Amino acid sequence: MENKQLLPFERNRFYVGKLLTSSDFLSEQTYLNNKRRFLNALMFGAGVVCGLGAYNLDDASIIVESGAAIDGAGREIVLESAVIRKLSSISGFESLKGETALLMLRYREELIHPAYSVARGERADAEYEMNRVREGWELFLAEPDAAAPPADTEFLAKSELYADGDFEAEIVAPANVSCGGRARGYIAVRKISEAEKTLALDCTIHTPAFTNDQGERLLTVKAEGITLERGGEARFGFVLDARSQAVTDSFLLGKSSLLCFTVDGETKSPAADLTLKVNVVDTPACELIEQAVGRVNLETTLGAANADAVCLAELSLQRSKNEYIVDKIEERKNYIRTMAAEKLRREYASFYPVRDFAPLAGGEASPAPPPAGPPPRDPYYAAGVCEIPLGASPRKGEVFFSDEIMHGLGSGNVHVNVGFDYIVEAGREGRPEKMSIYGDAELFAGENPQIAFARTAVKIYPERGSFVIAAALTRPTNFAVIALRWMAVRLPFGDDKLLPRRTADMSIAALTPTIVLGMRETHFFAVAFKNLEPCTLTYELTERNSGQITADGVYTAPAREGVYEIRISCADIPTVSTYAYAVVKKDLAKENADEIT
Repeated sequence: MENKQLLPFERNRFYVGKLLTSSDFLSEQTYLNNKRRFLNALMFGAGVVCGLGAYNLDDASIIVESGAAIDGAGREIVLESAVIRKLSSISGFESLKGETALLMLRYREELIHPAYSVARGERADAEYEMNRVREGWELFLAEPDAAAPPADTEFLAKSELYADGDFEAEIVAPANVSCGGRARGYIAVRKISEAEKTLALDCTIHTPAFTNDQGERLLTVKAEGITLERGGEARFGFVLDARSQAVTDSFLLGKSSLLCFTVDGETKSPAADLTLKVNVVDTPACELIEQAVGRVNLETTLGAANADAVCLAELSLQRSKNEYIVDKIEERKNYIRTMAAEKLRREYASFYPVRDFAPLAGGEASPAPPPAGPPPRDPYYAAGVCEIPLGASPRKGEVFFSDEIMHGLGSGNVHVNVGFDYIVEAGREGRPEKMSIYGDAELFAGENPQIAFARTAVKIYPERGSFVIAAALTRPTNFAVIALRWMAVRLPFGDDKLLPRRTADMSIAALTPTIVLGMRETHFFAVAFKNLEPCTLTYELTERNSGQITADGVYTAPAREGVYEIRISCADIPTVSTYAYAVVKKDLAKENADEIT
């Protein structure tokens, strides 16, 4: 039986002596499945994760590529290989009425693998039970009107402008606009009849709290020759520039006599004036968006998508005497953005140095934003918490290790700092307060922090993007775990690029690997890079009292003869290194003078 009811969550409570039956094990599976599906529905929504392209193989057949999707109930739908179907064999074909259909994909379970039932009781038909539930899928066809409408929220302010038996028009704008900010709105015109008629509109709207590009508190939207098919829509955009001070109860106002709609030469106006409330608020636009998205309640969020199916494509059909013919297939997918495809998404985004806004259908193009910057990068820092179990009888000096922790910053060098987390029951104002200690916690021992005192160290795995924490107890403790908080920071490389994954082909070499110097003479060691962008270098002397070298690579010879070694390495990739040598001679200055004479 397919599970569509996710809430409420109920999990098994195990206790000594509990009699476990099949319903208990089923409840355990249901709880875990429902938790996962609940998160799928809230975090990702319904749509296609990858693949599932639909194409017409011939006039009567379609092919759907392999792929994965998540439906509105958070259930995963996986097509492990491409499938070919005759149109007439797809569920819902017999009920098609028009020349357009939606190709839908839905989750379906199937009972498989019959097995002998030992505890069948008196039921003669229960000698065998199905031993497995296969999570599968089903394709079906639906009328276009069967698609669920998008969820409506309070983010947009809408008002009807005009309606007759052929057309209806609506004005849409954000309900709140930031002080001094710019917002886009539009007038949407929809055709609701089969009649072949042409529409023109000429609307003048007063905007007391907003201005247009000419600084006028007026908005004018004009369009002519609008011809649409039934169900078609055209949008005509406009831009509002908000004043710099907040205004409560601000409106877009339009006299009915200034809202003119001409249908086949006959000019009409709406019966009532336009009053659309659009506030100017002292809140950044990004915060307005987050508030609008976060305020949507659970019922609306889970019910916004079609819980039973995911739309793949729209089929345009031609009907002959005996059958339908697939004329055209157009994609109608809602794609789910995943982190797994982020690298490929960035690569594709690099081909678009300038991002333009597409014009609204049938109307004016909205203003283009400034040129886009470089493609988004991985985060530079991350943080988290972990607990290291101490076992039954932890001893002073005993070392414990965490599991391998993925920091989420990708491959390359990172720095990880570890501290102790604890709670002070009576902090400031007498309320519990969370505390963290970084470094040597023994320095705060006088405050008696509720922690397991330990020395910590971190082992980094640059190629795997992970680390392991080690902790050695410095005192006996009664705590069962060491509660730690970690912070990871990605170290820059060169011009802020990530560390390369492979360094085998990278090398550096001193342009003059061996130099002869007199005592106290100086020399700069320049370096050539191979398969590596120029980066910050580290210079160090391998022996004591062998001279001095600055961070920039300027070497000063000591006051004694000898051969001295200098190690040069990349600051962010220490394994990429080379050596240079300075031969220091006492009478070198005199030898040079003799050669000149």
